Amino acid sequence: MSDTSHRRIVIGDVHGHYDGLMTLLDEIAPGEADRVYFLGDLIDRGPHSAQVVSFVQQSGYTCLLGNHEQLMLDAFPKGNPFTPTLQAWLYSGGRATVASYGDAGILLEHLDWFKTLPTYLDLGDVWLVHAGLHPLLPLEAQTTQEFCWIRDEFHSIAEPYFADKLIITGHTITFTFPKVAPGELAQGCGWLDIDTGAYHPKSGWLTGLDLTNRKVYQVNVFNQAIRVLPLDEAVTQIEPSQVVAHRQALRL
Repeated sequence: MSDTSHRRIVIGDVHGHYDGLMTLLDEIAPGEADRVYFLGDLIDRGPHSAQVVSFVQQSGYTCLLGNHEQLMLDAFPKGNPFTPTLQAWLYSGGRATVASYGDAGILLEHLDWFKTLPTYLDLGDVWLVHAGLHPLLPLEAQTTQEFCWIRDEFHSIAEPYFADKLIITGHTITFTFPKVAPGELAQGCGWLDIDTGAYHPKSGWLTGLDLTNRKVYQVNVFNQAIRVLPLDEAVTQIEPSQVVAHRQALRL
């Protein structure tokens, strides 16, 4: 399919790296007819979370709720800080986000926007969600906990959850899977993970996926390197048994 045709573009976890996001979008160059989707975790850990949220909110691009947006919402129930959940959020990267806000009014505005974000999006052949879903629960029984937080139960599924849809996620940094190098995408049974760890010093890669042309765009937020690859060359396949064994080893 031609690069000039209508495109669907999915962007992984930005984590406050505004400059890297701008470089990535310059490289992708989405047109007016293109559809851009963010998988959540716009905030935390990186230096410019407030700028990232303002940009995505004002752009009109679709964004899903991530676990870090949920952590921030939990930290400010009814718009006021609540110490127990506030401390949990600050520990999980929220300190950098607080530092990025010079205006409490904008912070409250962003919290209100977070409350409107969907937890998943069905594009027909593709199903977008931040973390995944529980393989043993019907869709109507899934909650924000599954959509924003799940890892092992989802990644170790032996059969696709949907027979006719590819699930695309962020949330879990791909190099934490066995035999996946920093910057590579990870693919399992019916799912594709594009969170390549933009904030992490071991990686730095921020990923955008052009579904229409099966092309991967990446920018390294630490050294500004740019690369564009065919999807097939950017993906490492993951076997369910590998996920289980690897996660067990990490817990030892």
